[in-house]
Amino acid sequence: MLGNLDVERGHKLECSHVGSTLVWQTSLRVAHPADLLYKYAVVDARLNVVKWESGSHTLHLPADLVNDAIVTVTDVWEDDSHPAHLFARSAFRKAILGDHQTPRLAAEGPRPSICEGHALVKFQVRDWQLKEGQQVCVTGGAPGLGSWQLPQSLSLRLTAPSCWEVEVSIPHTSFPLTYKYVIRGADGTLLLEAGENRMMPAPKEGPLPLLVVRNDSFFRHERRWRGAGVAVPVFSLRTEASVGCGDFADLCPLLDFCRNTGLSVVQLLPVNDTSVKGDWRDSYPYSSLCVFALHPLYLCLDRLPGAHASAIQEEVAEARRRLNLPDMDYEQTLAAKLAIARKLFDAAFPQLLSDPAFLEFCAHHEEWLKPYSMFCYFQSFFGTADHTQWGRYSAYDPRATAKFWRPDSESARDMWFCSYLQYHLHCQLSAASAYARERHVVLKGDLPIGVDKCSVDTWLYPNLFHMGTGTGSPPDWFNQDGQNWGFPTYNWEEMAKDDYSWWRRRLAQMARYFQACRRDLGGRKEECSLRVFRVDHIIGFFRIWEIPGDCWSGMMGHFRPCIPIARAELEAKGIWDFHRHVGHKEVELEEPYVTLALLTAELGDVLAAEAASAFFEPSYGDRLRFREEYASEVVLRTLTVPEGMSGLAVSAWPRIHETLLLMRRNVLLLRDPEDPQKLYPRFDLTKTTSFAALDNVAWAEELAWQHDDYFYRRQEELWRAQGHRTLPALLSSSDMLMCGEDLGFTPACVRPIMEELGILALRIQRMPSSQEEFGDPADYPYMCVASPSSHDTTTTRAWYEEDAPRRQRYYAQVLGGEGPAPASCTPEIMRAIAQQHVDSPAVLAIFPIQDIIALETWDRVRPASEETINAPSNPEHYWRYRMHLTLRELDCPRLQATVQGLLLSSGRCLAGDLPRLMVEE
Repeated sequence: MLGNLDVERGHKLECSHVGSTLVWQTSLRVAHPADLLYKYAVVDARLNVVKWESGSHTLHLPADLVNDAIVTVTDVWEDDSHPAHLFARSAFRKAILGDHQTPRLAAEGPRPSICEGHALVKFQVRDWQLKEGQQVCVTGGAPGLGSWQLPQSLSLRLTAPSCWEVEVSIPHTSFPLTYKYVIRGADGTLLLEAGENRMMPAPKEGPLPLLVVRNDSFFRHERRWRGAGVAVPVFSLRTEASVGCGDFADLCPLLDFCRNTGLSVVQLLPVNDTSVKGDWRDSYPYSSLCVFALHPLYLCLDRLPGAHASAIQEEVAEARRRLNLPDMDYEQTLAAKLAIARKLFDAAFPQLLSDPAFLEFCAHHEEWLKPYSMFCYFQSFFGTADHTQWGRYSAYDPRATAKFWRPDSESARDMWFCSYLQYHLHCQLSAASAYARERHVVLKGDLPIGVDKCSVDTWLYPNLFHMGTGTGSPPDWFNQDGQNWGFPTYNWEEMAKDDYSWWRRRLAQMARYFQACRRDLGGRKEECSLRVFRVDHIIGFFRIWEIPGDCWSGMMGHFRPCIPIARAELEAKGIWDFHRHVGHKEVELEEPYVTLALLTAELGDVLAAEAASAFFEPSYGDRLRFREEYASEVVLRTLTVPEGMSGLAVSAWPRIHETLLLMRRNVLLLRDPEDPQKLYPRFDLTKTTSFAALDNVAWAEELAWQHDDYFYRRQEELWRAQGHRTLPALLSSSDMLMCGEDLGFTPACVRPIMEELGILALRIQRMPSSQEEFGDPADYPYMCVASPSSHDTTTTRAWYEEDAPRRQRYYAQVLGGEGPAPASCTPEIMRAIAQQHVDSPAVLAIFPIQDIIALETWDRVRPASEETINAPSNPEHYWRYRMHLTLRELDCPRLQATVQGLLLSSGRCLAGDLPRLMVEE
């Protein structure tokens, strides 16, 4: 009758306006008794589903309805953008709002009979925020609803998680009926919902209904929940017990600080294993060796079995003293932890293989754990993680590698060591996560957009990646030349064949670690609580910036997927000869435009002549073409001074090197390496000297139009469809709350789709989406995360102090200061900035740990320039920042009082939520 959820066989609804509300309605005849399952969808003219509503509906038609009875059903459209859906996520249900148990489901009671002159009205409303002892009631202008007397309100029963309903007989004479829902507390307190009265109209004509169903969506709370949190990498934490960097056990004192101050979120950087290159470059946390494995860097040695033996304690203490440095020494810290862990493993190995908890963990995670352990062994054996260099083992084959698992082999022992590390990392992070839940604090994870080319995942699933390409971003706020992260781009077409299984398993793994039940060493089950995750570069799920294998800078990339410019398009516009002479110049549209005059302008006559001779060969006229051995940007980037160059050239090599890279990027169009008939405009091609050399005005105008069309217009529908395919696969993998990092060069379709899917956006005040210089937190939407800075920017203190004219504008325009701005970011300035963010409508205000520290005056102050976590302009930045204060020093009454004051004044926490209120000393 309703098409069995096939929209082509469903019922089309007609729309009309009732006040400011758009009402869609239809009528149909239904046989009874019946139970109907139905769902609403928005479709286009061809009946393609644009979007489904969130959830579905059921309708029970009782047997005692007379024939030809009128049934009126009113539903409220819901999709995932509704803010109330936030509270359905486990982050709120099981952690932040978990002060008490949720209300228990109620048994179904007797239903009022249907009688003449009355309508059986079924009220339904939802609310995820109620606690044990609270219940929902309804009051209104009918005797059965208490006639607006709140103490006589009619109680609803909980029939499903968050769903409250009741049936009551209402005389037809009471229509039109106004009503509202009420929350009754365990102590008898009554809270009337906000907003105008709800209205149940009387039929304008025809017979009156005998059954009325009102599905009223969510209870309307007067105050939306808003919270705050702190962002910090695990490696940046410092405690008296830390060995070289923070570890998973160090999260516990940070969680205590959050609980004491009212912060409800701890945002982390990725914690996956990144041990690809075997040196400090692996400190980059977004280049995963395996998206399922945790990093041994975060192992707490003190919590390993056997660690309390005196010899091990002495070794740990010595490493702790040696590595207690201002910044993390990545290589020495990891080496020390692995060496001590290996000693403990070797001592425990005979008993380990009979440990039920360890074996259960290995069996449960075998799909990724066994290949990961094998990969780590081969990486050590061959001396490289580049699996293309492993000969017969370059492709993963469980049969060919089975011999390495022989119980008596040294290789098996090494691989069991990898499993041992992952097991204890899992136990330690799970313990920290359970500790967070006990304190009603959420750990917010981070999902990197890419994986390293030399990774377990590319070894296992090479068909899912375009291995000959790199991933990055076009020029943006972070880097004017763009970025190249080095990750292979995804083969989305191949991923779609199994409904994005790899992504689903990846998210399920996050949920398994931080949300599902685990079994600890004693066999007792505990539930963990990382229920929020941040998606790094969420734009990559709409389109990714792909960089050819012979290029390095982000400037030389193009979008995937995209609609390229066909060569025929340009020919149809008159650009028919890509090698033609324009005026007296030869303008090669697809190759770097280099002339001796351009080199001379950059280097001077002598150096230009020597560079032209060494690196170029003549082309047409005064054109120069890179010699074949220097044609690759990757080669040029690592180029050292060739033999035979003059002493002058050797001394000026940095200038020459920079000029060569500049000339390599001086191109208008980029060829598709797979199809020469497809072209891509180079980003900002109108700013190149190649473009300036175009004498043909029509060519110049057409190329400029094609550039703007490619980057800002022609891809939008394609990317919109791509986002609708990929993001729901992530969202359906778990009930974790998703936040998307949507900064940088953002397509117009990204934020509307994020809003539609209920994904929180990110707002950084110094990077506004408008044309203004600074964002105004007061204008932020509710469904976003507000932050004054991030790990990809300088700290707020450094940003404020580094540019005097900008500081003065910010001080006057944003902070409302008068006179000259203070030269340093004093605690008073930082508090004013923090106050703006906590006062914003954003559901979350998250502050980097450096900004939290800057709220108070300390005896020891670290230079702001040393507190930067990442410098996106440097592709080989060393990620090593550590707090200069220990967490015990941070958890002091003065700072607690400051943070509490900010959160209490803004309503981001209530006095009753705090274990104790601090006072100013």
